[in-house]
Amino acid sequence: MALLVEVGWGGVVQYPWSITWTDISRRVSMTEGISITRGAADERSETQPGSCTMTLDNQDGALTPGNASSPFYPFVRRNAPIRVAVAIIPTRTGAGPTWPLGQLGDDFDDDRIGTALWPSVYGGSTETGGRARVPLASGVVAGFQSARVWRLAGSQLSAKLARVPAANGSSSASASMWVLSTTAGTRLGFSYSPVTGQLRLASETAYFDGAAVSLPYSPIDHAWLRVRESAGALRWETSRDGFIWTTRRTLATPVWVTSQTVLVDFSATRTGGATDYVEWDLVNATVRPRFWGMVNEFPVDWQGLHSSVTISATDLFKRLNRLPELRPMLTEEVSTSGALAYYPLTEASGTSAGDISGRGQPPLVRAQVGSGGTLAMAAVDGPPATGEQAPLATPVSATAGKYWVANLGADVANAISTYYFAAEAWFKGTEVTRAILGMSSWNYDQQIVIGVSSIGGLMIEWTDWIGGSLIAEGISGTTGILDDQWHHLVYDRGSNRFWLDGVMVDSTIDVPHMYDLRRLHVGGYRSSRLWSGSIAHVGIYAPTDSTWGANIATHYGAGATGHEGETADARITRLAKYAGLSSVSIWGDLHDPVAGQGAGGQPALARMREVEKTESARLWAERDWYGLAYQSRGIRYNPSPASDVVVLDYADLETSRVQLADDDQKLVNIVDAARPGGATQRVTAPESVLAFGQYEESLDILKTTDSGALAAAYWMVSRYGNPLPELREVPVEAYTHPRYLDILDAEIGSAITVTGLPAQAPAASMRVMVEGYVENIRSNSHLIQFHTSAAATDSVWKLGDPDYSRLGITTRIAY
Repeated sequence: MALLVEVGWGGVVQYPWSITWTDISRRVSMTEGISITRGAADERSETQPGSCTMTLDNQDGALTPGNASSPFYPFVRRNAPIRVAVAIIPTRTGAGPTWPLGQLGDDFDDDRIGTALWPSVYGGSTETGGRARVPLASGVVAGFQSARVWRLAGSQLSAKLARVPAANGSSSASASMWVLSTTAGTRLGFSYSPVTGQLRLASETAYFDGAAVSLPYSPIDHAWLRVRESAGALRWETSRDGFIWTTRRTLATPVWVTSQTVLVDFSATRTGGATDYVEWDLVNATVRPRFWGMVNEFPVDWQGLHSSVTISATDLFKRLNRLPELRPMLTEEVSTSGALAYYPLTEASGTSAGDISGRGQPPLVRAQVGSGGTLAMAAVDGPPATGEQAPLATPVSATAGKYWVANLGADVANAISTYYFAAEAWFKGTEVTRAILGMSSWNYDQQIVIGVSSIGGLMIEWTDWIGGSLIAEGISGTTGILDDQWHHLVYDRGSNRFWLDGVMVDSTIDVPHMYDLRRLHVGGYRSSRLWSGSIAHVGIYAPTDSTWGANIATHYGAGATGHEGETADARITRLAKYAGLSSVSIWGDLHDPVAGQGAGGQPALARMREVEKTESARLWAERDWYGLAYQSRGIRYNPSPASDVVVLDYADLETSRVQLADDDQKLVNIVDAARPGGATQRVTAPESVLAFGQYEESLDILKTTDSGALAAAYWMVSRYGNPLPELREVPVEAYTHPRYLDILDAEIGSAITVTGLPAQAPAASMRVMVEGYVENIRSNSHLIQFHTSAAATDSVWKLGDPDYSRLGITTRIAY
């Protein structure tokens, strides 16, 4: 086992794809080791922020914050990205004389060349700093070369490209990872040129491959390289972390790969220029991520003159917990949709309304037309699901009163000219022949207006020449809108379509492309057609393709119902987007509709927790990426033995810490369930109440029906009215276990079966679900203590199944 601890100095955690990682593994004190906690104590507790602690050597002061001589300065600071993994190095097993190439493994950590693996190390190559270092010196060929005892067919060669050389004035240079056939010049692999900055993926004959693939080298995307043969195909793959791989080239397997014994050659050379070197590491390592998060602090400690830094790090939940409260769902939707300008018009008072697009547009200011009329802020309830107030315009007439104007400037005009014009707005009113919004160029040679016609339907008007009269075109399917109720409109010039209340009503609008639109008018146009009623949440866009309008139209659901009725997985993904997360892994396919969450006032994570609780699901931070995982309750239904991530024998556990629990910690036999806008209902387990007394719990959940809330209450009572005896802790020394990799694959929600239990146990084996764990990684030790629950807690009735058909005895009705 090799440890891999990397820090993304200067990286931004919310853009993980942009982080360049620096390996600091050799600084870790393996005597004290690394401690990692993830998940929850049990299935009834929320998953907690994951944490990681370790002590790092700081004798050179490189990890001292503010130390200008540190190679990492000025990025030794709080919230630096950090990731931890273990790399399992393969060993050669089985009878020779040849072996699968994937069994050639070396972590180079002892700084001594293993001559059994690398009988030919030439040109001044060394094993230094835990890596294979191959110099690039002018006129010298250097490298590490294995014995010819390996087979590539059905196997692989991978390595971490830990450091690339510089061009240093050379006319040509290369650093390569080759698999060599028995014929000179016939080889395949990767070759990097510091002169061109290209990574070449080649299968050469006579040192030539006319179909070679060249990629602009990326230290982020090409940190790991792998060539792999499987089922008659060769694949060249790259990885950012050694865990998730991307195929860059495929090729039918050459005959020599399946018929010849091969050797590996990490070689390098240059013509002219100054000497430099390439470094390789972790040959054929199998990488398993253990933690991904942010360093909380770099506290420097001294014991005498020896300096160290004991750091703690926290996973993604730390950042999510620090995010501000969400604004209404409608506001979040518009804010994450790329609006050039966005005016919610939700101010409590004042004579102006601010843009919150983040692009710094000028505010809408109130303009007076004629005399009289009012435009009162926060005078009426806004769109139903927002929980906010909106303005009310009460003009004296269509030409006397107040409306809003702003000059959005050249940047907006240029964007609309380059792409297209699109707009959205919420409105309510009762008067015909009024304008909702309009935009024009600075001299009014380009104009577009959206309003209400004389017959009470929406219309669009436009002109594209100076002095031209506005050409009006009615929008089909929009009569009946003057009912003093909130409606939502979207117009998209990119697709020439119009949406009303989330429904596309007209796809034949014939408006030409507009240029230089910058003057925005809201609630009237050019001192006339003043709106009587309310307008709010005005967004202006420059769509780059024809899909924008349809996406903007979905904002109706946000403002009208808070997207009530969308499934739980869609809601989790939506809330993650509000939190700035692009990655959510959804596990399982059982996702019920959930109630709306339209009003603001809670952070995104708190909203996700509401969905998690409603669905009896699981939410946690990923350990291999800046992202979330959401697991539906259906994943836990009736796990089959084939789904067990690993089977552990009791004799392999740390037996001093194994305990069978049977207490009332989880007991619930009375549940009062409530949902938004629905009934409050009670479910009881009378037999449990009689036997154990009352154990009550309230369940406030986002179900969309009373029957759904009732089913959730029954689900809880049926599971916990009489909880099963269970193993709540399963500790194992994973490093010495023959199923080490399988144990490392155990994640929250994984099933493990423990066999060979002592005679005093209620059964010879017990299946448990992983809820969380604590792991400690030290030299030649990897102790993992899994927090577990009884897998049978989530077993559900299945007709005709010998194990799951005994309703009320071994199972319960699923919901």
